[in-house]
Amino acid sequence: MLDFICLCDILISMNPLPANTIALWPLGIYFLAVVLIVSIMITLSSMLGERHREKQTDEPYESGIVSTGTARVRFDIKFYLIAMFFVIFDLEAVFIFAWAVSVRETGWPGYGEMMIFIGILTATLVYLWRINALEWGSFVKRVRKP
Repeated sequence: MLDFICLCDILISMNPLPANTIALWPLGIYFLAVVLIVSIMITLSSMLGERHREKQTDEPYESGIVSTGTARVRFDIKFYLIAMFFVIFDLEAVFIFAWAVSVRETGWPGYGEMMIFIGILTATLVYLWRINALEWGSFVKRVRKP
């Protein structure tokens, strides 16, 4: 270790630049190389690319199926809610799987924490069920009696 420190001191003393000056020329060369490569790629693609304008050039390709209608179709909010619920509960499944892999290392405290975690997930699922967030059919608003 001492030899490495001495070697570093010798190399620093041989450096012609002052100790507080940082050599930025490698960063400048890298920047110029990136700019050069990007400009060459853009120039070649504009020179070698096709230049035709036909009726179907600007239409999206839908795997050979003729597109009908607009792409701006409005979906019901329930589709997005179900997708978010799926992502949330799927992510929790990943946490449970990670716990199952390390169950021997975590022991009983890990088991207790996972039971709390699963309890919170169950409470969340019951809540979503009670407010009819998981219903796909027509939404019927429940009237609460006073």
